[in-house]
Amino acid sequence: MRRVTPLLILLLGIFASCSQEPPVNFLFAIADDASYPHMSAYGCEWVRTPAFDKVATDGILFANAYTPNAKCAPSRACILTGRNSLLLVEAANHWQYFPSKLKTFAVILDQNGYHVGYTLKGYAPGIARNKDGSKRDLLVKAYNSEKLDPPTTGIAKNNYAENFRRFMEERPDQEPFFFWYGSVEPHRGYEFNSGARLAGKTPDQISNVPGFWPDSDTVRRDMLDYAFELEYFDSHLGKMLRILEELGELDNTLVLVTADNGMPFPRVKGQAYEYSNHLPLAISWPKGIKNPGRMVEDMVNFIDFAPTVLELAGIDQEYSDMYPITGRSLTDIFSSPSSGQVTSSRDHVLIGKERHDVGRPDDQGYPIRGIVKDSLLYVRNFKTDRWPAGDPITGYLNSDGSPTKTQIINLNRISPGDSFWKLSFDRRSGEELYNILLDPECLTNLASYPEYQAIKQKLSQQLETELLEQNDPRISGNGDVFDQYLYADKRHRNFYNRYISGELLNAGWVNKTDFEKKKNDVK
Repeated sequence: MRRVTPLLILLLGIFASCSQEPPVNFLFAIADDASYPHMSAYGCEWVRTPAFDKVATDGILFANAYTPNAKCAPSRACILTGRNSLLLVEAANHWQYFPSKLKTFAVILDQNGYHVGYTLKGYAPGIARNKDGSKRDLLVKAYNSEKLDPPTTGIAKNNYAENFRRFMEERPDQEPFFFWYGSVEPHRGYEFNSGARLAGKTPDQISNVPGFWPDSDTVRRDMLDYAFELEYFDSHLGKMLRILEELGELDNTLVLVTADNGMPFPRVKGQAYEYSNHLPLAISWPKGIKNPGRMVEDMVNFIDFAPTVLELAGIDQEYSDMYPITGRSLTDIFSSPSSGQVTSSRDHVLIGKERHDVGRPDDQGYPIRGIVKDSLLYVRNFKTDRWPAGDPITGYLNSDGSPTKTQIINLNRISPGDSFWKLSFDRRSGEELYNILLDPECLTNLASYPEYQAIKQKLSQQLETELLEQNDPRISGNGDVFDQYLYADKRHRNFYNRYISGELLNAGWVNKTDFEKKKNDVK
């Protein structure tokens, strides 16, 4: 028996290893600034996204996916940590020093035998360092060596798909992998009229211009340029899917496609409305998703991605050395064959913001908290004396420069108090309430309507209760701490005060004409 036992153990070990399913692989594709309706799988006719649509057909199309914070850096911080942005100390803000104490699930995967990498935009913009001050990469290793000649000057030279191929070529034999495809499209800037010139798009293809912008040829062409860049993002996703097929890895790879925040237009990116936080999401995983081709209506939060990845990778959150994750794994949705509402408790999401781009006195932010539930969006604005998109005199810095923004500002200069300007840039009331089923553009504030007082109070109470349970500093009385965190970009730190004092500053993400000449030009 002494001679036989080691052989039996060896044979049993071989049998067990052969019978086990291989670890799940992951491809995360994150577009830079794209709103929920603008993938063709959702019925949008002026954007064509066949790769996104394939992921949806092969897996699940999510109807209600939200980021807690609609700006690049805090949204990505939520994904990487699985925590509500308001619990991420400095990382709740945009352009911050990422706290050294916070680990990301990508680093945990790397420490547990995964081949991990990304291309171009990972956590950004911001600075991440270890406790000793050394550089820290929250997504482990960048793959950016492969270049191409882009179709416009607004599109990156990074050959995303070939960098993914390089990543796969460097993969150790049979090692599971996680790859983050971080395009910088459709982030601005765009070459004006590129959508028409290079893709043959025409303004009349757009069935609806949101009611918070003027319905003009300029705005429509700006939207088409956005569509062109979104389609470019999708084209590289399609190439990556084909690479996975070539390698025989597609069946056991979870492919997740989304965006970090809404489209880079006034009243959307950096705000807290439906087009700001409601984002596209499709997930496929042939080996693990039941009944593919479903549309799921559960309220899904970006903080749900991290626990999903860790669970499928076989890593216990409790022993992952991450700060406690507040999101919930999506595997219950994967294993259910149902469409519509799968898990009844996924019935709401919390959203909010603190400081995004600078441009107010002393680098102040614009604090908001909100809840989306039962087709209603309730928002509480805490500092109504501040300008929600940044001060006019410093160019409304929390709204990217664009032909649409320029037209809205010019309309207000011609006719002060213009309705489009009010919707995008004017000061706001303390409470806002919208029926996003009937009014997805959030044009009619129901907060003062008598028939909505009971439901508004109910939503307000739930919002406050949950944020108190999470120890949100803004609700617990220490909200000003968010304004005290040092803005990491030294070039623009203390922008307002320096600009007012006469210093010549270049805010490259807005147009020079966005700046109002005098403080009293806008009332």
